[in-house]
Amino acid sequence: MTVDVIHDVFIAGGGINGCGIARDAVGRGYSVYLAEMKDLASGTSSWSTKLIHGGLRYLEHYEFRLVREALMEREVLWGMAPHIIWPLRFVLPLHKDMRPGWLIRIGLFLYDHIGGRKALPATKVLDLTRDPAGKPLKDRFRKAFEYSDCWVNDARLVALNARDAADRGATIRTRAKVVSARREGGLWAIVVEDVLTGARDTVKAKLFVNAAGPWVDKLLQNAAGSNTHNVRLVQGSHIVVKKKFADPRAYFFQNNDGRIFFAIPYEQDFTLIGTTDRDYKGDPADVKITDDEIDYLCAGASEYFKEPVTRADMVWSYSGVRPLYDDGASKAQEATRDYVLKAVGADGEPQMLNVFGGKITTYRKLAESMLEKIEAVLGAKGKPWTEGATLPGGDFDRNGFGGLVSRLRTDKPWLPGALAERLVRLYGTKAFVVTKNAHSMAELGRIFGGDLTEAEVNYLIDQEWAVDAEDVLWRRTKLGLKLDADSVKALEAYMQDRRSIRNAAQ
Repeated sequence: MTVDVIHDVFIAGGGINGCGIARDAVGRGYSVYLAEMKDLASGTSSWSTKLIHGGLRYLEHYEFRLVREALMEREVLWGMAPHIIWPLRFVLPLHKDMRPGWLIRIGLFLYDHIGGRKALPATKVLDLTRDPAGKPLKDRFRKAFEYSDCWVNDARLVALNARDAADRGATIRTRAKVVSARREGGLWAIVVEDVLTGARDTVKAKLFVNAAGPWVDKLLQNAAGSNTHNVRLVQGSHIVVKKKFADPRAYFFQNNDGRIFFAIPYEQDFTLIGTTDRDYKGDPADVKITDDEIDYLCAGASEYFKEPVTRADMVWSYSGVRPLYDDGASKAQEATRDYVLKAVGADGEPQMLNVFGGKITTYRKLAESMLEKIEAVLGAKGKPWTEGATLPGGDFDRNGFGGLVSRLRTDKPWLPGALAERLVRLYGTKAFVVTKNAHSMAELGRIFGGDLTEAEVNYLIDQEWAVDAEDVLWRRTKLGLKLDADSVKALEAYMQDRRSIRNAAQ
């Protein structure tokens, strides 16, 4: 079927960059169509270390512009979405065989002062023989620095940008694969296939934004006939282990190969350890953690913790591919994390604008930079607006999380405290929409396992494009860590039945 509507902007890719660009563009008055071939955040955007951070180690590679921009974004993003982004303190133990203390002190001084830090606390020195942060560490670590960054629920950040874009008028389609794109009569004619039904639509647009992440070069080649190589695929893997420490702070560790990695409190009962950095040559869809990476992370963490980290501690692992801009760096960990935007198309032809690289912390600034390029082609329609504009559910004081939980429990006194806190952490003020007219737990419907209710699942299907159990359990929430196989099957069956009923009604 051919759609007669002509959109201003077509975006391929439902990761953080694609959804961020869609939100900014539609908010300025452009008509936007976004297609994602799988689920939102099903690629790189859900496989991060879950940090909004300046990138302390990037200072070693003289990426001062990137670090400054990222540091400035921390408090902006925290204010936009305080339910899914919040401050986190990091403990960096001094290791006598690694970077010297004076060098780290200089780096942290820059980190504190070049990014406009206002609300986040400054760096301080810790005596690990007295501070609780030293308790899980080996006795030889006696001194540390403590500094600030922020935590982010990365996949939810993507979903909330998509939801806000849709609320402002953008068309957001998941399980919608771009199978061809051609320039035709001064426009782009893009054939989009529904991967669930096989149905195809032709979407027409004035401008094509290629935000396909690891597939950006492939799409550029297929749509624009370009054979240039722009991205360097770098694999990053993480392991999730049984909780290794009770302290709410995270740890920043140096490894003996010069790399760094983190150990972070994760989903109340676990510890997240990562990441690795290694070049990747295969299909991004097939990436999996390797035995070598597991051994690397276990050995690195065991260098610091009194209680060794072993394979037996693992409850989950994940691995993803970062599409870094290929700047010719000799090592994967040295490749730039900065973003590069490039236009392809001869004069008079409809343009393709391509996104290479980037990091989740700077996605909003990347979107603003892309809008400058869109305006250069289509003409300006509106001013930058996303700084200070909250994401869905984020319309409360950034220090008011506890108060919002109390409000929800006052409104729903029968709601268990742990569930109320989890709902506010995921949905913010939208937790009141998830629970809406219910007057008891029974009225939230079936419980699929843990505290996942039918009402929450329905909300994710209706409002956040969730299609199957994996979408719900591993991207919209992380309840996959807590549900058994039978519960997962029951959830999948329920979602398939609901999808069938919806399809029959259309």
